Amino acid sequence: MRVLVIHGPNLNLLGERQPEIYGSQSLAEIDSALAREGRELGLEVRCVQHNGEGHIIDALHAARGEYDAIVLNPGAYAHYSHAIADAVASIGIPVVEVHLSNIASREPHRRVSVTAAACAGSISGFGLSSYLMALRAVREIHGK
Repeated sequence: MRVLVIHGPNLNLLGERQPEIYGSQSLAEIDSALAREGRELGLEVRCVQHNGEGHIIDALHAARGEYDAIVLNPGAYAHYSHAIADAVASIGIPVVEVHLSNIASREPHRRVSVTAAACAGSISGFGLSSYLMALRAVREIHGK
């Protein structure tokens, strides 16, 4: 089973950017942990990071026929990108949304995710474990 992990805007700055909110792990460390967890679960995991909304949409579109599931951290786009939500709804691949921080406890403009409604599920607030739980969830979705 092939899983694409899409990290959204500013996640390339993890470990430096507001570690009190997003933790001290770098994106490379998160990607390494995802690769390890994927191997243990029998998943082939590929990770990409895009700062631009259009690049995320392009990655979602390109995943059709290539991947069995997607783990998506849309970052701030979660709160207003109907275009990403439409792309998720259009591709026919299960998508699990993740967030490192607990968006429900953040500033009012971050508490609602418009992209989550198009996803199979959403996991937030557990740092790296949000991503690892998402890998387990996509494996369960496919009954593996």
